[in-house]
Amino acid sequence: MAQFDPRRQPMRLAPHIFTACAALMVAMLAGRVYHPVRAEVPVAVSAESITQLEAQAIAAAGTLAGMGAPEAIPVQIRKGETFEQAVRRTGIPDEEARAVTETIANAYDVNELRAGLRFETAIAQPRGGRGGARLIGLTMRTGPASQLTVSRTFDGALRLRAIEEKVTHETVVVRSTVKGSIYATARQAGANGQVIRKATQLFSHKFDLDRDIRASDEFVLVFSQTVTESGRVVEAGELLYAELKGQVFYRFKPANSAEAQYFDASGKNMRSAFMRTPLDRARVSSSYGYRRHPISGYRRMHQGIDFAAPTGTPVLAPADGVVVEARRWGGYGNWLRIRHSNGLETGYAHLSRYGSGIRAGVRVRQGQVVAYVGSTGASTGPHLHYEIWQNGRRINPSGVKTQEGTILGGADLAAFRAEKTRIDRVILSGGEQRPTTAGGLRRVGA
Repeated sequence: MAQFDPRRQPMRLAPHIFTACAALMVAMLAGRVYHPVRAEVPVAVSAESITQLEAQAIAAAGTLAGMGAPEAIPVQIRKGETFEQAVRRTGIPDEEARAVTETIANAYDVNELRAGLRFETAIAQPRGGRGGARLIGLTMRTGPASQLTVSRTFDGALRLRAIEEKVTHETVVVRSTVKGSIYATARQAGANGQVIRKATQLFSHKFDLDRDIRASDEFVLVFSQTVTESGRVVEAGELLYAELKGQVFYRFKPANSAEAQYFDASGKNMRSAFMRTPLDRARVSSSYGYRRHPISGYRRMHQGIDFAAPTGTPVLAPADGVVVEARRWGGYGNWLRIRHSNGLETGYAHLSRYGSGIRAGVRVRQGQVVAYVGSTGASTGPHLHYEIWQNGRRINPSGVKTQEGTILGGADLAAFRAEKTRIDRVILSGGEQRPTTAGGLRRVGA
């Protein structure tokens, strides 16, 4: 079992050092006097006392009289188990587990501590095997930016300390040139996966991300997120703006729209009828037209486009539609076909699996994950075979004409211009921050 080290800092505020601080000093007195454990009301700990508490804990780390070195024991509440029962599994006496529960119950509703919740305890065993194990401390996250610690005071009582990090709502501006791929570059620059996926979906309306993008092309992303003072992202927000090769996308929600959309600088909806490709990032490994078949060796018509991509790469619906087929189909392996408007249908072959809930008759929306790249059927390696039919006849997917979006007017256009001005101001300033509050478990009496 891993040794408990009070100098280990799993987060900026070093909750485990708080846990060990008071408790270690009490343990030094264990051979001379013992006081029964009792629950105390929670006491707030200010950030200013962190440095002093850390120094005290480190100084006392090796001086546990009569007890072995504390060991960190992670605990997860099991299905049908109460918090107290979970604490008992650490090996401490029942009365101590009950006291810990009562301590936490002074400030938090322990009934909300559900199955699956994880927390960590520090348990010391008596030297020589005489006496019971003792709880040195307990730490548990109670919210995105809040945590509690339970530790002993000098008289042997248990004390609860609640620690909350400051939380800031940020609007982040990422500006970079493409290095390898947009996804990898944006990820390295600090954008989260959710924002990057939305941006690449938008770019896919205007560009083939494999053939149209060069290493010197610059892109800009503006997105919101909520972070703690230690820099941990606790909530990924929305993509507010994206720009690539002169194409700009502003996020705006018209008054009578069910969801936000993206518009160019003049207020024209940037969503086209069809996305250029059904993958966020992939390269074309075989184009539409005659070719020598990689398995049969014969020259024959290739009635689609092949995209080389790793197994498990999400496949996106290029437009709204209805699933017509989701089944096994000979050399195509796992096959999916979607019917769209204007007599268009799309087909996807060699899939590893289908997206959640995808089956015949289900409606899908543009950009929705409908399947995942694989190598099923007659395939020499992971890739997506992509086909398009128009009025029942296969056509070259790269030649599909897309319909331009609508243009805002009236009050919507005025509101859009105001939002555009705000976003432009954020881009010019390089981002913005504003403090907010953090949420957690419901406190008793709240």
